[in-house]
Amino acid sequence: MFSIKSQVESGCLTSVPPKYVFDKSSSNCISSEAETIPTIDVSLLTFGTPDQRSKVIQDIGNACRDWGFFMIINHGVPETLRDEMLKGCQSFFNLTEEEKKEFSGKQLFDPISYGTSFNTNIDTSFFWRDYLKVWVHPNFRAPHKPAGFSETVREFSKRSREVASELVRGISESLGLEERYIEETYDLEVGSQLLVVNLYPPCPEPEVAIGLPPHTDHGILTLLMQNELSGLQVMHNGKWVPVNDPPPNSFLVNMGDHMEILTNGKYKSVVHRAVVDNKETRISLGTAYGPPLDTVVSPAPELVDCESYGSAYRGIKYRDYLVLQKTNHLDSKSCLDRVRI
Repeated sequence: MFSIKSQVESGCLTSVPPKYVFDKSSSNCISSEAETIPTIDVSLLTFGTPDQRSKVIQDIGNACRDWGFFMIINHGVPETLRDEMLKGCQSFFNLTEEEKKEFSGKQLFDPISYGTSFNTNIDTSFFWRDYLKVWVHPNFRAPHKPAGFSETVREFSKRSREVASELVRGISESLGLEERYIEETYDLEVGSQLLVVNLYPPCPEPEVAIGLPPHTDHGILTLLMQNELSGLQVMHNGKWVPVNDPPPNSFLVNMGDHMEILTNGKYKSVVHRAVVDNKETRISLGTAYGPPLDTVVSPAPELVDCESYGSAYRGIKYRDYLVLQKTNHLDSKSCLDRVRI
């Protein structure tokens, strides 16, 4: 399967090939209102006064409940490191097709996997993206090409994992739980961290193709950053909200399916998609945080109202959920729907 980058750079594409045509008609209502996506100063979790910390935990809870998505600033990851990471990712995709083939994963849990679309064995429409997926925790792996990339990935993964841990503690408190409840109950200290880099080349007909279709992420939460191009849209109140012009040096944070499961639906994972551009290449870099692969995630007993509804989701091993997602079409919340009670 040829990468979409190589097809674009061949100069032969003047239109979107039929296998890349994606029907957006059923879910293409764009919000016409100027929506304000919550922005949270996470430094206040660590360095704020007690009142400031209490307020930011409340703000995190509101954002998780109302949006499932927010932006964070003052997170402590140096801008220079973020820039190095984006440059390293671009350099990886600029390797020859032969060099990148060395990293083509054959199985879902291969430490490193380079490919295109989502799952070309079952995708009815291919997606206008190439990707690199790397399991960076608890056992670190990274491509040994280009030079220096592995070291940058290691440092970025470490620093972003620290941010995610701090966020999870704030989220735990926003639910009325102990600060380290989620972290300890689901063994997040030795949990899974999956780095996913997406490359969306220019598309001759962006209105008929899609970078990634409407979907939710597995895991507890995802931290996302991108180059200067926008393309991410999140579903809010039944309409797509474009995420344009995020604050400088910010991360975008979205709740994953396993946050929805463990909170018994109090905090919902957010449906989002990636649209494409006809002029420039967009790169996004997402880091999904979850429990160890063999941990069963089910609703936290403290968050289950037994007298009313009980558990809304059945427990499932994280590993089995990832298999479920990979072997089915990427379609909104269809994977999560399979574990609802």
